[in-house]
Amino acid sequence: MTRSNPLITLLVAASSVSAFVSNHPSTGVATKSCLSNPVLRIHKRASKRGMELNMSDTKKAAPQVNGEELETMLQEWDQPMVVDAYATWCGPCLLMAPEFEQAAEELAGKVRFVKLDTDLEPEMATRLGIMGLPTLLYLDKNDDTEAVAEGKAPVAVLKDRIEGALRKQSIMDLCDFHFFDGPQPTELS
Repeated sequence: MTRSNPLITLLVAASSVSAFVSNHPSTGVATKSCLSNPVLRIHKRASKRGMELNMSDTKKAAPQVNGEELETMLQEWDQPMVVDAYATWCGPCLLMAPEFEQAAEELAGKVRFVKLDTDLEPEMATRLGIMGLPTLLYLDKNDDTEAVAEGKAPVAVLKDRIEGALRKQSIMDLCDFHFFDGPQPTELS
């Protein structure tokens, strides 16, 4: 008989508590965030003792990238991109991970999905202005090709920043809105 790790059980249970829900500043829609999660302090201590939750290194539709790889992707633009800035100790991040992966699988070839571990890449997280976890960055190609060619504008532009966990359908609805001229989502979950 196998025993489950009580920290994992506690983390998963605490992640679904409504006290972790906050409103997105621009839409007023409730999203789950790690900003005020008291259970995370417990899990952070466990992580420091070597009891981290490990993400699988198998081939993913939304691979983990480091800062240098992300920088290269932003310069060698080929399709719209969604970046999931997360941490392994963040309960809502862990809950959103399979939803993000499913959205990546469904939109493969149309939108690039990548994950950035903010604990492993603090410099890149700072450059991206990550203040809460998880944070989704919706990036698209800058249409001002002349300014880009002259070095006056970045290759990629930020279309949206969402702090808080979302379900697959909301992730896909935001992709449809920002990248494919779809309707603006009225509700995010």
